[in-house]
Amino acid sequence: MTIDDMELIHGSGNVFRDFGHPNAGLEQARALIAAKIIGVLDDRGLSTREAEKMTGVSHSEFSRIRNAQLRRFTLDRMITILGKLDEDIEVNVTFRPRGEIVDRPPLGF
Repeated sequence: MTIDDMELIHGSGNVFRDFGHPNAGLEQARALIAAKIIGVLDDRGLSTREAEKMTGVSHSEFSRIRNAQLRRFTLDRMITILGKLDEDIEVNVTFRPRGEIVDRPPLGF
């Protein structure tokens, strides 16, 4: 395969939507919050056991987040976990008609 054999396609900004997942928005939101939780743990050098002692959230939940096993988590649970890590949290939600894709910067947490 050569570079000429490849086609470049501009994504929507949500890989879950691009691959046809039915709950793409929810999956994207969970992935973004999980990435932030993992980043906080990494920045502070916390193991899942240390994070458990600090927050009261079981180490198995932190392990699931680290392993991207996010289906069990609700958004509010993940936001609560992030808050227990002493992070200031601001959540913005935008509603658009279905099918409308707008070029926008990635969501930041």
